[in-house]
Amino acid sequence: MQDINKLRNDSGIPKGFYKKLVKIALPIAVQGIISSSLGLIDNIMVGSLGEEALAAVGIAMQIFFVQYLFVFGFVSGCGTFVAQFYGAGDKKGVHKTLGFAITVSLLIGLIFFVAAFFFPEKVISLYTDDISVVPLARTYMRTGSWTILFLGFSIPIEASLRGTQQTTLPLYVSSFVFSLNTILNYFLIYGKFGFPHLGVYGAAIATVIARFLEMFILLIVIRKGNYLTGKLTEYFDWSKIFLRRVLNNAKSTTGNELFWSLGQTVYVAAFARLGVTAYASFQAANNINNVFIFAGYSLGDATLIILGEYLGRRENELAEKIAKKVLKIGTIIGIISAFGLYFIGRWMLQLFELTALGRIYSERLLLVMAIIMAIKVYCTILVIGILRAGGDTKFAMFAECGAVWLIGVPLAFFGALTLQLPIYLAYALIGSYNIVEAAILTQRFISKKWNKTMIVGLESEDIKLNENTLS
Repeated sequence: MQDINKLRNDSGIPKGFYKKLVKIALPIAVQGIISSSLGLIDNIMVGSLGEEALAAVGIAMQIFFVQYLFVFGFVSGCGTFVAQFYGAGDKKGVHKTLGFAITVSLLIGLIFFVAAFFFPEKVISLYTDDISVVPLARTYMRTGSWTILFLGFSIPIEASLRGTQQTTLPLYVSSFVFSLNTILNYFLIYGKFGFPHLGVYGAAIATVIARFLEMFILLIVIRKGNYLTGKLTEYFDWSKIFLRRVLNNAKSTTGNELFWSLGQTVYVAAFARLGVTAYASFQAANNINNVFIFAGYSLGDATLIILGEYLGRRENELAEKIAKKVLKIGTIIGIISAFGLYFIGRWMLQLFELTALGRIYSERLLLVMAIIMAIKVYCTILVIGILRAGGDTKFAMFAECGAVWLIGVPLAFFGALTLQLPIYLAYALIGSYNIVEAAILTQRFISKKWNKTMIVGLESEDIKLNENTLS
């Protein structure tokens, strides 16, 4: 593997670092913006059917949201090893990590599929009992449940492509898939070009088709001479020490994303009880927020990939310097994104079919979301990018989930149900947990306890042989 550390600038950072950061982070950011933008368009299409339809899809999506982050959490824990194995030049190590990630992701997906397909009413009842919303939400959830199984393959493969610094491939696949999803939504929601007029049901069918094609294309990619391509046995070559170390790391990232996502859905349960208009305004503002926040969040993924490479090479001091630099860059990007969210987002609200009161709520929500965006990006880089790169996943889980459940969740119900605040003030109240989280994570970063190489003793035999030869 090419040594890019021979040339350093005065601060000790490799001269090619910024180019490398852009090369890795930009495709991730563009992919996130495309997916969230097309998701926004999908919501606009559904929202044109009325606030009930928009609220129904938002509520039905909660089980997909939890499942996605549950799997993402486990895969993120595996990603520490993918990035470090890649940094060490251990291709077989990457393959067995990918195989393990897919196996567990499918098992997780099966549980969620059963809940979404066979018991949608019970899941929906956790969020609302509104008779105008429940039937539509049930239709969307049951029809879309097949995507859960497809994502069991797609999420680990995409993460492994990124972990091996192939970030443009997931971008191309997602661009095609999400564009197709939007086109199919237009055909099936409105009944265009001879297709039936299916409304919310059509939106779910379009998503199933798009997600199936995403899985199919990614499986072809890893079968055709890619860095992830290997013999079938390599994907299942798991030793006891490998399983123990990966599971120990991944159980914390899984718990982190699971309890964090459950916390977010509890917010939804609280907000939904403020009424259809309040929740529809939150759904509109949150979809716009997702478009802008991905620019900052992409730095979290890029940081894990880059730091993992250096930690895999045992260059821990350099990894720390790079982490400090990325934190500064991320904060600046978070501030820029915040201004874009508020000023451009207000114009984007015109695309939604909201009542006058719903529009007022959405505009004020955008302002609150913009105010806390920079600190959210800062925390994301620390959790996903820095602490996870070094395997400090248990502390990251306690810091993030502790802030959500001990501060955010109680404040959500206190603000929405006890004080019955307007939706934008209720959201502002729960945002205070980000300040506590940022303080805790900063202290951990300063302590340097996160800075570890996780793959010591797990290298493939040929890699160990090369190291012994070199020594």
